[in-house]
Amino acid sequence: MGTHEYNADERNENILIYVNGEIVPRKDARVSVFDSGFLLGDGVWEGIRYHNKQLVHKDEHFRRLFESAAAIGMDFGKSESELEEIIQQTLDANQMESDIHLRFIVSRGLKKTPYQHPKVNVGGPTIVVIPEYKIASEDVKKTGIRVGTVSVRRGTSKSQDPKWNTLSKLNCIVACIEADSLGYDEGLMLDVNGYVSTCNSTNFFIVRQDEVWTSTGEYCLNGVTRGNIIRLCKKNDIPVFERNFHVEDCHSADEAFVTGTFAGVIPVVEIDGHELSGGERGELTERLQEIYKKDIDTLYPPSD
Repeated sequence: MGTHEYNADERNENILIYVNGEIVPRKDARVSVFDSGFLLGDGVWEGIRYHNKQLVHKDEHFRRLFESAAAIGMDFGKSESELEEIIQQTLDANQMESDIHLRFIVSRGLKKTPYQHPKVNVGGPTIVVIPEYKIASEDVKKTGIRVGTVSVRRGTSKSQDPKWNTLSKLNCIVACIEADSLGYDEGLMLDVNGYVSTCNSTNFFIVRQDEVWTSTGEYCLNGVTRGNIIRLCKKNDIPVFERNFHVEDCHSADEAFVTGTFAGVIPVVEIDGHELSGGERGELTERLQEIYKKDIDTLYPPSD
């Protein structure tokens, strides 16, 4: 799974999952076949880490969740604090304290018939919280991943805004399948203008002459970890630029890495068959991994 490699934990077989007001065993967690999320991918979601009894980058995740929902005209019917309470209830029911990755999902809810128009919806949204014991593989953080350019492009805000975090992930899934068929861990996706945009499940960065480059952000998911890496580069006097660049710039880069909520910062050691940094994790990438980990531990220390 590349960037999403994790240490298997048998406790995940018996987790409790929140489904619309009920906390039930994993084997009993179900949504209706008439749910908007199942029928149409109509909904939004967030992946959030729980570290030392604290939701990591909670404010950024909730901001993106509410912005995505507003963009598709969906009303949760609940405040941010109420949604946070639902998450905390689920974590407490599982007696979870740290090293947790949770998926928070909200669909538009049930339909009285399979049709896309929200007017055929009945009742409120469907809310699901799936918390899992998940620790990212330390091996991948050291050895890195291989990335390949795929033919699938990122769309514009006039089609389906790629900055929204919706359940409709088919664009990324097709890119993922193509990358896998080519033997790569992640697919490098270009925007409609042919510039490098993002990977199918992570945000993408390159390093050239001690400068960190990433896309303009116009055609990629508004990544929470992406934003924090940009912030930490600026804080640590590392030149960082959100700009347009071509895939050829990636082939000749000194280093590359990807970012995501679950794994943090993962080295890229090969792009389209072009080896980077001697096929090993680059020095600046390793430094950013250390800076990011220290930042998390500082912001979210163990509670008394």
